[in-house]
Amino acid sequence: MYIKARVGKVAYRLDLPEELNGIHPTFHVSHLRKCLAEEQAHVPLDDIEVDDRLNYIEEPVDIVDTKEKQLRNKTVRQVRVQWKHRKGSDTTWETEDEMRRLYPHLFNM
Repeated sequence: MYIKARVGKVAYRLDLPEELNGIHPTFHVSHLRKCLAEEQAHVPLDDIEVDDRLNYIEEPVDIVDTKEKQLRNKTVRQVRVQWKHRKGSDTTWETEDEMRRLYPHLFNM
């Protein structure tokens, strides 16, 4: 994948591989990251899941930690979630209530 052209001041048109021909090739710079190709960092396209609007689907793998965060008038329970195929940090802090609502199977382990 290579940059084909600059579109204005904040967007680039990419030369995408044939298997990604359903994705619009122009991206805002905030969605692009420098990549130094390493074989072990390669994610096969078959492992990437997108919904019917071609949005990338992130899938939680596990709850690795919990904590309570004190707000002004209440305490909120948070869980540290490990994500599948996430770039950068593979874990994030999320509210426990939201994760239980969206991914109840993570709490039945």
